[in-house]
Order: sequence, then C-alpha cells, then structure tokens
Amino acid sequence: MSISAKDVKALRDSTGAGMMDCKRSLTDADGNVERAMELLRERGLAKAGKRAGRETSEGAVVFSTDGGRGVLIELGCETDFVAKTPDFQGLASNIANAILGLAGQADLDAALAAPMAGETVGDAVTAAVAKMGENIQLKRVGSVDVKGLTGGYVHGGGTLGVLLAVETDASGDAVADVLKDIAMHVAAHDPTPIAIDRDGMPAAEVEKERAFLTTQAKESGKPDGVIEKMVDGRINKFFAENCLVEQKFVKDPDKSVRDLLAEASKTLGSEIKVAHFVRFKLGEAV
Repeated sequence: MSISAKDVKALRDSTGAGMMDCKRSLTDADGNVERAMELLRERGLAKAGKRAGRETSEGAVVFSTDGGRGVLIELGCETDFVAKTPDFQGLASNIANAILGLAGQADLDAALAAPMAGETVGDAVTAAVAKMGENIQLKRVGSVDVKGLTGGYVHGGGTLGVLLAVETDASGDAVADVLKDIAMHVAAHDPTPIAIDRDGMPAAEVEKERAFLTTQAKESGKPDGVIEKMVDGRINKFFAENCLVEQKFVKDPDKSVRDLLAEASKTLGSEIKVAHFVRFKLGEAV
C-alpha cells in the first residue's frame, strides 16, 4: 500500500526514529500507526532516535589495514563503561573491517552505507544503540590507499589512534615494525606533526607563523635585514618541529624520522617513503 509522507513525518516526530525506518515500519504494518510504533520499539529504533542527541564523548579509535589500504575510525558512545565492553570494541573493529572493503577513499556517508553482515554499518550502529542502551555514533572516518603498505598504532585502549601509509616495495615484519614505530611517534610527539615534510606544509600555516615571528622580531628594534634573517631561522625551526620527517624520533631523539626511514630503507633494500598519516584523538573537536 502507499504510505504518505505526512504519516511518515508524524511517526518520526512521535518516536524520534529515522525517516526510512518509520517508512519501513509503516509499510510492514500496512499503514497501521500503532503497529508501526510497536515495530519501531521492537527493533529498538524508537529508543535509538530518542538517544540521538546525547553527547558521545567516550568511545574508541580503531584501525584496519590490508596491504596498501587502511581505515581509521572513531566510534563514539556516552560512557567509558560501555566503550570498554567486548560488544562495543567488537563493533568498532567490525565497522573498520567493513569500511576497509570499500573501493576508493571512504567518507562518513559511504562508510555508513557499507555492507556489514547482511545489513549496513548504519543499521549495525542503530541496532547497537538499542542493545547497549547508549547513543552510539560513527563520528569520523579516515582512509588511505597507496602502492605500498599501511600500518597503525592505537594508544590507551582506543583513546588515540594513528594510521600510516608508506610507498615501498619492501614487505614483511621488519617494515611492519617501522610503520608501527612511526605511527607511535605521530601519536606521542609533541607537537603533533602538521605535515609529512616542508612541501606538504599548508601555506596558510607558514604565513601565519611568519607573521607572528616578524611581529615578535620587530620588538627587538634591529634593522630590517637582521629581522629577516631572524625570521628565516625561526621558520626553519618551525618546520623542524612540525614536519614529521624532520622531528626527532620519540624512541631515539638522537635521530630524526628521516634518519630512521633512511636506515630502514638501506637495511631492507627498498626505499620507504611516508605517503599519508591520519591521527584521531577520542573526543577532540572535528
């Protein structure tokens, strides 16, 4: 039978469930509103809709990789208690694995529509809301796809995660260890790297820093030529502190990340070049 948009909207307003879920329930109930409401409650969808506005500052950051493809997600929930349960951790891992199966770069919309165990990721999240009794949201998705390898590192049981992709012909445990070490560096280093190298540094970041350093240097009262040299030197320091390959490696400050890559490339007989990194910290503003 035909279901009117008016009836769908009325059901949505009274239950908080999604439009498509309301339409499906009305169709299954042959247009009977009371039965449709019962179906929504049975499926946990009315509860899911009513919980949708609750804050999801807890959760887990999880990654999944396969060769040159990798995915990093942030799955949010309301409490640390639920975040640490096997059900929630398993859901996060399964979602990351499902998104990994998508072709090309995965954004949030594509991720929610990804097939997962006979349904979609979005359906699985909605079902988890009813089962776990908290608002659960897939908050962020980062993906990489390179001709090489991907790896990652998760800290603190999922409070922070890094996905790293390198271009290389090398393979095996040795290169996997290098990827994990660099991902760990991105997670731990302060400041967090802004770019891989100088060429990748956003021009706006450089100009903002240069303007700040110029204003600061002018307070010295020195001639313009001297000020220019002072600023150039400090800009070099800015690059060294914020470009991944120029940073001092956290596990061995006597060498840079570039040195680490060079040594590993020589040992493995194949160049290892960082192509991408993605870093998610649980609950940070997006």
